[in-house]
Amino acid sequence: MNLALFAALLCAGRAVTLDEALRSARENQPQLRQARATTEAASARAREAFAPMLPQIQASAGYQRTTANAITRPGSPPLTGRLCPTAADPTAVCSTWTTYNSWSDSISATQLLWDFGGTPYRWKSAEAQADAQAASERATDLQVDFTVRQAFFSARADRALMQVAQDTLTNQQRHLKQTEGFVSAGTHPEIDLVQARTDTANAQVALINAENTYETAKVALNAAMGVMGATDYDVSDEALAPVPGEDSEVGPLLDEANKSRPEVENIEKLVRADELTVRSFEGAYWPALSATAGFTQGGTSPSNLGWNGSVGLSLSWGIYQGGITRAQVREAEANVAAEVAALDLIRLQLRSDVDAARLAVRAAKASISATQEALTNAKERLRLAEQRYAVGVGSAIELGDAQVALTQAAAQAVQADDNLATARAQLLRALGRR
Repeated sequence: MNLALFAALLCAGRAVTLDEALRSARENQPQLRQARATTEAASARAREAFAPMLPQIQASAGYQRTTANAITRPGSPPLTGRLCPTAADPTAVCSTWTTYNSWSDSISATQLLWDFGGTPYRWKSAEAQADAQAASERATDLQVDFTVRQAFFSARADRALMQVAQDTLTNQQRHLKQTEGFVSAGTHPEIDLVQARTDTANAQVALINAENTYETAKVALNAAMGVMGATDYDVSDEALAPVPGEDSEVGPLLDEANKSRPEVENIEKLVRADELTVRSFEGAYWPALSATAGFTQGGTSPSNLGWNGSVGLSLSWGIYQGGITRAQVREAEANVAAEVAALDLIRLQLRSDVDAARLAVRAAKASISATQEALTNAKERLRLAEQRYAVGVGSAIELGDAQVALTQAAAQAVQADDNLATARAQLLRALGRR
């Protein structure tokens, strides 16, 4: 979704759905743009590593206005000055400051023939690193999706708690009005009226706090969606659908996670890249063979240039470089060992992630029925307390306790519903699903 369009929809005060929030984050979240750019840079580095295996062609051209004075080399006979004959003096010597045109151009090509795999392995290592970064980008995608879902359902829960606070205030205001009538009629003591006013004021404070918490949650949701805008909108009242296989045992879910989680692929590619780096450094123990070709021209006039051509082979061998090659090999081998350990660690973490999310879903589903039963009983308790208070049998304390119990039960029901949505979002993240 276009960022400007989405910001306009937010300002319009409409309800934002989970799908809209996810779509906005996938298009606008700076983390994803950064990850995509990093992947593109890694791909470009792989192409850079491939370049040395192709012919390297260079061309140059130049012009100089230069003197042509002879220079005596040590051990050579003295040189006489250059002649500049004239009609009056055919043997006249040129001035040392006489200048001449000098034109030159050249083109040369070099092709690496063989370096014992050093360059090819560097290219393959860079490709593996690019693949690893692509997997890291997908991991960022999953994390952004999870963050949006978490922020969305947190805001949804805070909206529901705000409604609980509003319902509590409405009930307290009704109780206050009822108590005022009873006290005026002399059927209830004046302390009941003081208690009712206190409970109403406390309910107003609770509502203010709930409204502020909901607004704060929408600020966090805006950040997760990658938008900068007002929070004068509501989140839609929708649940997260059951995750296919959420009631399965841990084994099948763990198998799926090991195949799907991009973090595993990321480290596997890094292991491969480091292994190839070891082989590229080992190639430096041996010589490199290249073919060369060149063509040059030169002279005092572009229309009268002399030329030379050449072809040849070049063999270079760094026989001793202070032990740097061996140190590079040891470093790369240590990097391989570190990445293998990281791979084992991520697989342990996968087990923990999958099992924790699966158990959280199970616990949340079980708690929902219990909290709903508690909420039903709390409503009935308040109804009975109101009847008892109305006929003068019950006390204001009993009525207040029943109202508190209903508020707590309603909040627990909201929390249980939020726990289930968050647990399912965690399970999607753990399984590598979007």
